[in-house]
Order: sequence, then C-alpha cells, then structure tokens
Amino acid sequence: MLVNLSLLLKQSTGISVYAQNLFPHLKFLNPILLTSQEYSGFNCYKVPNNLTPAQGTKGHLNRLLWTQFQLPQIYKNLKSSLLFSPIPEAPLWSKCRNVVMVHDFIPLRFPKRFSPLTPYHQYYVPQVLSQSEHIICNSQSTARDIVKFCNIPAYKITPILLAYDSKHFQPSIEKEPISRSHNPPYFLYIGRHDPYKNISRLISAFADIPSNHEYELWLAGPSDDRYTPSLKKQVQELGIANQVKFLDYVSYDDLPKIISGAIALVFVSLWEGFGLPVIEAMACGTPVITSNLASMPEVAGDAAILVDPYKVEEISDAMQAIANDAGLRSHLSELSLARASQFSWEKTGRATLEVLQRFL
Repeated sequence: MLVNLSLLLKQSTGISVYAQNLFPHLKFLNPILLTSQEYSGFNCYKVPNNLTPAQGTKGHLNRLLWTQFQLPQIYKNLKSSLLFSPIPEAPLWSKCRNVVMVHDFIPLRFPKRFSPLTPYHQYYVPQVLSQSEHIICNSQSTARDIVKFCNIPAYKITPILLAYDSKHFQPSIEKEPISRSHNPPYFLYIGRHDPYKNISRLISAFADIPSNHEYELWLAGPSDDRYTPSLKKQVQELGIANQVKFLDYVSYDDLPKIISGAIALVFVSLWEGFGLPVIEAMACGTPVITSNLASMPEVAGDAAILVDPYKVEEISDAMQAIANDAGLRSHLSELSLARASQFSWEKTGRATLEVLQRFL
C-alpha cells in the first residue's frame, strides 16, 4: 500500500497535523510512504519537494500534475494494490485503486471570487470521490456535505473523528501564574482571518461585554492582507485597540502555553470540517465557547458553551458568563478534560486502519 505524503509541510497546518499523526498508526500494513522527507522505520519513496502549499498555487498545481501523470507509474512500478491519500486527490481514469480523506467543503459553502479552490472542489474533487474505492472524512457533518455537494452514496463514506497530541496539549501547571501575569485576563481565538472564521462578530461580541475593559482578546493566527486590515480597522472604530492583540502565527510549541493561560477559547466559526482548536483547548482544560453548527457540536459534546455564531449577542453573553462565574469556568474545565480524553490519534489510526484493510 502507498501512503501519499507529498503535501506535507514542516510548518504544521491542519492537514499536515492530521497526516503526520496518522501514518505512524498504519505501520501494521507495511506501507510505502511517498514523501520528500525521511521517516525512520518506514519504507520511503522519494518524491519532489515542490508539491506543498508552501509553494502556493504553483505547489498545488505541481502536485495535481504529479498526481495525474507520475503517480500512476509509481503505483505500477511498486506493484501496489491501494493508494491512501490524506486529501481528496488521486489519479483520474487510472488503475490506481484508492481511499481518500475529505476534510471539508468550505470553498463551496463560502466561495471566493476567482479562487482556484472553487473549481477544484466543484469539478476535480467530486470526480476523485466517484472513482475512489472508499472515502474517509473527519465528521458526520463533512459526510453530509460529501453527499450534498458530490452526490456520493452514504455507504461509501466513513466518518472518523480526528484527535490531538496528548503529550503536547495538556493542563499546564503554570495556568494560574500565566493568567495572573497578564492583567487583564484574555479570551483566545486560534485560526486564520478568513471571513467564514467569523472574527468580525467575535470582535463585536467582545466589545459588547459590559466589563470588557477588564479583559483582552487575543487573536492567534497568520495575518492576511485581504482580511486583517479590516479587522484592525473595526477594532479601532470600536475603541478597543488596546485590548485586542493580533498575535500573528503562533508556533506549535507555544500553543499549549497560550491556550492554558486563556480564560476561554472562543471559536465561533461559521463552518468547520472538524475544528482542531476546540479539542486542543479542551485537552488543556481551558473552557470553550464554540458554534452550535457543522462539526463543532460533534467535537465539543456537552463540554462547551454552544452559541449561534450569527448572533453577536449570544457570543457576548457566553463570554460574559465565563468572565463572571468562576464556578462555571471550573465546571467547564473539568468537562473539557473528560471530553478530550475520548479522543486520541491511536483511536483515529485504528479506525482508519480497519477501513484500509477492507480494500487491500
């Protein structure tokens, strides 16, 4: 079996986190990894190093061309019987039997003018899914989207929830000192600045908290010239520029400390395939406010405050409740840790292994 790791980045993104944490649990199948990097203990087949999102649109195009025209020959030369891809990409109209992973259809739910991701999801991905042996996805919500957008029968889809690194994300013994060292305490958001991430409503909700002068809002995620300036302008107009911090990209190593120090994670995205920050915050014992739609209720269960992300007042009320009630914070922290304990990459890997074995 081949495992296609051609897209892996050294700077972790959601898909890279998934692929890097999953493939070690497939070792029982003795896979050949298609990769530009070396992984000890695995049989690796060297592929070009210019096929990743790090090369921007050119990297995606390089990977699609490589997938279509070179991967079938690699599959044949290595006498493989199955290809597993951690993204919905595989050679079309070839003899490569494959199982692929689908993360979300956000480019179709929130299309951007002139974005190449729109035709990619409209035309290429549905064709890949129709020709695949089977499809894995990261939530029941994404499974419903596959049926909706691609007209794929539900029996061909297996939802398998993702997980988190339990050695990395865990309650910090420094939690209280961190909170006290930053006066006022802070609410935290982690992610990109795309409009569907709903940061504008989050900022408005923070501004509406009656006691907002006692708190800060930290926005951890890479700046984007298309969206960040308007968010900064909104902050200025609301008169809260001294309380809202744009942290830019936060390294993976620093995330647990920043999450553990927060009074709550506020992740009120309009849509997510899974929503890794929710479960990572829960693993740190940090209270979570998240959306009541898409995959977020699947991930959070009853361990978070769920709000309608389109209603600023609901978001604001939830933040005020967290701010006012130490008992609520403590209760949510306990629920978060219990919920996070139900997720592990071993569990995700085992379920994926079972699917792949059916098609070998």
